[in-house]
Amino acid sequence: MRHLLCAAIAFFCVGSAGARTLQPQDFAAIHDVGNPSISPDGQWVAYTVRSVDLDKDKRATNLWLAKWDGSVNRAITYGEKSQFSPRFSPDGKLLAFLSGRGDDEKGDQLWIMDLSGGEARQVTKLKGEVEDFAWAPDGRHLALVVHDPDPADEDKDKGKAEAPIVITRFQFKEDEVGYLTARRSHLFLLDLGGGEPTQLTSGEHDECLPAFSPDGKSIAFVTKRGADPDRSDDWDIYVIGAQAGAHERQLTHSPEADGNPDWNSYPAWSPDGKWLAYLHGGPVKKIEYATDSLAVIPAAGGEPHVLTGALDRNVYEPRWSPDGKSLLVRLEQDRHEVVAQVDAASGAVKELTPMEGTVDRFTAAAGHVALLWTSPTTPLEVYAWDGGKRRELSKQNAAFMKSLDLAKVEEFSVKSGDGTEVHGFLTYPVGYEKGKRYPTLSFNHGGPQSESLARFDFNHQLFAANGYAVVATNYRGSTGRGTDYAIGIFASWGGKDVQDVHAAMDAMVQRGIADPDRLGVGGWSYGGMLTNYLIASDTRFKAAVSGASISDILAGFGTDEYIRDYQNELGLPWKDLDAWMKVSYPFYHADRIKTPTLFMGGTKDFNVTLLNQEQMYQALQVLQVPTELVIYPNQFHGFTRPSYILDRYKRWLDWYAKWLK
Repeated sequence: MRHLLCAAIAFFCVGSAGARTLQPQDFAAIHDVGNPSISPDGQWVAYTVRSVDLDKDKRATNLWLAKWDGSVNRAITYGEKSQFSPRFSPDGKLLAFLSGRGDDEKGDQLWIMDLSGGEARQVTKLKGEVEDFAWAPDGRHLALVVHDPDPADEDKDKGKAEAPIVITRFQFKEDEVGYLTARRSHLFLLDLGGGEPTQLTSGEHDECLPAFSPDGKSIAFVTKRGADPDRSDDWDIYVIGAQAGAHERQLTHSPEADGNPDWNSYPAWSPDGKWLAYLHGGPVKKIEYATDSLAVIPAAGGEPHVLTGALDRNVYEPRWSPDGKSLLVRLEQDRHEVVAQVDAASGAVKELTPMEGTVDRFTAAAGHVALLWTSPTTPLEVYAWDGGKRRELSKQNAAFMKSLDLAKVEEFSVKSGDGTEVHGFLTYPVGYEKGKRYPTLSFNHGGPQSESLARFDFNHQLFAANGYAVVATNYRGSTGRGTDYAIGIFASWGGKDVQDVHAAMDAMVQRGIADPDRLGVGGWSYGGMLTNYLIASDTRFKAAVSGASISDILAGFGTDEYIRDYQNELGLPWKDLDAWMKVSYPFYHADRIKTPTLFMGGTKDFNVTLLNQEQMYQALQVLQVPTELVIYPNQFHGFTRPSYILDRYKRWLDWYAKWLK
């Protein structure tokens, strides 16, 4: 018998008289705000706004500029080509960014805009794509990360057939990138005074996340080296002189990942240039289940000091205080992310922003901190953190959101079958009436090493607008509560996580919210995998949608991008077949499934390849269980084409309505 305990912790409410409910096409009306960057004097914040044009079936990202006091908020780029990664020059007069809007169509290049007026100018016209950059303190030089050009581009230009793709690498594919060949990403130095960029690094490895020292003489960066970097996750911090012919030196030497670029957190120099702060990864064997800690190391070399190891929570984006005595970080907690201050000597942690909503990014300068913040009823916006309070700067979505009647969202806590406390979010159906039971969806996050956060979720609000209660469970495997909780499903997917979801659904039935005869389930990526585990272990769900999911884990070996994770967690199929079969039961015991299931995937998804959805669709067809397979051409793991995103929303609603209403 499952043990039940459910406690309401917090409500997030919104709604106004005469407001309407959310519609599928409304995703295009909500602007996606991101990439905040504050000027050195703290008086301006540049940020990006991604908009959707359903008529043209395109998305575009442009740059906006807001003044700290709120008196200015205006667009500074326009058009259908995206511009992103805005960064101020050290004197605050120029804004550099990346864009592919040039005439050569050779990928993203570096552009610079004079903020006193005038058009942006293209600074680089390299054959390879510029992936990242950093300003030098002198405002004259920049470090660039440039990806090697694709030889196939020359063949296309000459009208020739593309050459065969020759694969020799251990990891040979990556979602959104494609097949990995000998092309690499290296560090270059650009002098704005003229001349071609100078290449600083080379070899069969990649460099990323450059950061200049305060005196401008050195560049810290992150790289993986060794005989075959593809075979490990041993990222390290290196330093190189900012001049031609300089030799890089390795600063960190731990076997764990130091500065893992997945978290987009740059090495941070202390104001006096004597220390570098960075993210230190957990034990290699525990892969992404382990937390990343804040560490500092002498810039001249020496032993690192891990500051937040005992905290057992992920931290991101380290930034030094002007006096060098502390650092600001973004700290992941249970269901929330906040900005925290870490003492550079003792490692003592003090949370600065409250545990409400989620800080998605932050930027700081001259004593000012700007937040990219969201809540369950507020899409991402840029805020000034001013006097201990948030003050909205970007205001991209406020007017539209006021026109909507959004659902209440409540945090919950339940006891799972083994007594473990499990947390999550309940989104009530719009117009909820106490005492009335509703069709209820268990719609869960992917990863699994991530978590449902107190943030705006269009999926959940759309379902709620259509009369569903939505339960998002932070099952075992989720982050935010430490390594032990996250690693609870290590090599045992579809075990305790399934138990946790059932406990949450049982609690909603017991509270009189969920109709036990109208329960649905769904998710994308690991959320889709968890859907498959749930319908293969219990017949209580009457409808399921499973996106970009895998059930025959053996089929993932060599067809997706997770070869290192598979080896660390499951071993090798010819040595540890039992471990692989244990987590593949939705396919090898597909005859247990009775739930009508809609499968979806993109043809270019190298994260969880389409063949996995095809397998499960075919299995249910053989078993004559109602099923459909929807294939989206030229889409990666995360969809980008607006018409396909809209189609997916409509199909989700139609499928649930067919089987639950």
